[in-house]
Amino acid sequence: MHTSAEWLHQHGIRHVECLFSDITGSARGKILPASSVASGSELRFSQVGLMQSITGDCLQELVPELDPDMVLYPDYSTLRRLPWCREPTAMLIHDCHHEDGSLVEFAPRNVLRRVLERYRAQGLTPVVAPEMEFYLFARRQGLDEAPQAPACYGKASDSLRQPYALDRLHDLEAVLEDIRHGCELLGIGADTLLQEVGCGQLEINLQHGDALALADQAFLFKRMVRQAASRHGLEACFMAKPLANDAGSAMHIHQSLIHADSQRNAFSQDNGQPAARFAHYIGGLQRYLPDALLLLAPYVNSYRRLAPFTAAPINVEWGHDNRTCGLRVPHSGPQARRVENRLPGVDANPYLALATTLACGLLGMQQELEPSAPLDCSAYGRPYAFARTQLEAIERLAGNQALAELLGPHFVASYCQLKLSEWQAFNQTVTAWEYRHLLGQA
Repeated sequence: MHTSAEWLHQHGIRHVECLFSDITGSARGKILPASSVASGSELRFSQVGLMQSITGDCLQELVPELDPDMVLYPDYSTLRRLPWCREPTAMLIHDCHHEDGSLVEFAPRNVLRRVLERYRAQGLTPVVAPEMEFYLFARRQGLDEAPQAPACYGKASDSLRQPYALDRLHDLEAVLEDIRHGCELLGIGADTLLQEVGCGQLEINLQHGDALALADQAFLFKRMVRQAASRHGLEACFMAKPLANDAGSAMHIHQSLIHADSQRNAFSQDNGQPAARFAHYIGGLQRYLPDALLLLAPYVNSYRRLAPFTAAPINVEWGHDNRTCGLRVPHSGPQARRVENRLPGVDANPYLALATTLACGLLGMQQELEPSAPLDCSAYGRPYAFARTQLEAIERLAGNQALAELLGPHFVASYCQLKLSEWQAFNQTVTAWEYRHLLGQA
């Protein structure tokens, strides 16, 4: 009998959500009676469940021709009670395996596992801390409506924009209390909370820790916040750029490495000075992040966020405590030496975002890449370094063999094809701008 059986019994759990992350970062899976989970019943799922586009299309052509089952292996360390269900219900994250026990290469959690295994082989353990930015909007009546600030902010939301104001947090006290409670039940190490620049925009930082555990937490955090917002007549938004004239939402990722045996910071020497691998890690981020952008900016909307003078990067310059750079090294002691990747949007799948930034750093260490000199002025005066459209980002990721080898060739090829289908679907849509400016004049 699994130890989980005792936990399920103690908490009176009747049903369990057996879930995994698809490519978009959405939860897919099945709900089982708690008795089935306690008995260790084998669970299977169609592989196409992983290959869902953001429009809800199943990309059948991206899985094996017969679409065979994958076997879902539960990770019992993730067993948690769900805070939003009326009757006692738990959730359990699963890993996706083939019939022979090997990992399904294009499952996002497995992509991260693949990268972490490369670090483990070198005696290194990544430590990460994502910062989650998001908006709380009034609930819309229709899917095509533009978002509006919560009613508690008043109607003239533009005049009520108050970056970093504590009073704004008190306006949202009820929903924030539900979010705090949800974090506690789901084991999400929520730390700092602040009102961000946008009207209705918040940031909650997650405590640093093991990369796979933090990816799980970020995955669950987005789902939990949406549920909490809905209970208060609000809509949580994790788009990268939901408002044209307001701040975008990022998922900045602080990252460091520790020696697996001694737990010392591997970016620092014994004398406290930066180790050579710290420079090489930054060099890898600089070399490979521009080609990996599609994994950190996954949608057509994502590219609107990456604009100068908006607290979002336009290149991969790096500097000490320089927030205009794509890569920021915060002031810290030797044991806390780290680099903050400011490129990922909060719309990115957290498993893929973490796998990507860690992969770029690993390639830099393997190839002993040297970074540019640290920047002590604004990076916004330097050239734009990224793809400007989703299509260009697809082409750049598809052409980088080093990233494909590390993240998984099958995964990268399938991911690029899926994103191409989304780009094609978007380009079939005639926008409101085109009707307004072209319909009667062009």
